[in-house]
Amino acid sequence: MNGMNTNIIDAHVHCGIQDRSMPQTFADYCSQIQGSDIEAVVMFSPVMEIYDRYRPNFKDNPEWQQRRKKSNEYLLTIGNSDLKVIPYFFIWNDFAIDQLKPQHKGIKWHRHPNEPVYHYDNPRCKEAINEIRRRNMPVVLEEEFENTIRFINELAVGVKVIIPHLGLLNGGYIAFSKQNIWKNTNVFADTALASPYEIEDYINNFGYNRILFGSDFPFGDPKEELSKIIDLSIPEEKKNLILGLNLKRLLENSNVTDGGW
Repeated sequence: MNGMNTNIIDAHVHCGIQDRSMPQTFADYCSQIQGSDIEAVVMFSPVMEIYDRYRPNFKDNPEWQQRRKKSNEYLLTIGNSDLKVIPYFFIWNDFAIDQLKPQHKGIKWHRHPNEPVYHYDNPRCKEAINEIRRRNMPVVLEEEFENTIRFINELAVGVKVIIPHLGLLNGGYIAFSKQNIWKNTNVFADTALASPYEIEDYINNFGYNRILFGSDFPFGDPKEELSKIIDLSIPEEKKNLILGLNLKRLLENSNVTDGGW
């Protein structure tokens, strides 16, 4: 498809089998990317396998805890010779870091406005962040703007944070630009569902080394999202960074030791 000498890694994919509201199994993703040259994929659980996003006053319970555990563990069982799966652990308010396995390469930390909130003042939250920092695991952080800023500047200083969609659902690309967040060397961005204009603007202002290709499957089409990067008028070696090398280097720097990224 592109003729480039790099491993193309999709850095943003939802995958599960308990939430059947959308086609989002491993087989569904494999079918969607046929002919795309994508060789590896970061996968994390669908939101509705972690908490009930439609109940703002949602209270956790053993049934949901088991559902969450099953969902995170499912991602450790998939992948094949054609497509390497890189599992991320979706963390919620039980802050169950005891469930982290060596195969987990990163953390998914996610909520939208009007959804149940993270209990940031719970001592277990601090313990979880300290363990994430110790393991040097990147965190895909999709949160409201104020909580994103607080997480980066106060709660998780030193933790590598990936802001998805170039900030689209965290408060907006421009809002983070005004706060100089993109200049923070611990802050990365993924391109899932971002506009070509924002991708080019980021590259022009903040460089190539902390931006990652992502699709947001099943909400985004992996081949369409990939074409945004392929079509950029930049040198091939810069595209290679965005398409996979940046993520590979980020994961190789983690303290998880089960044979590399």
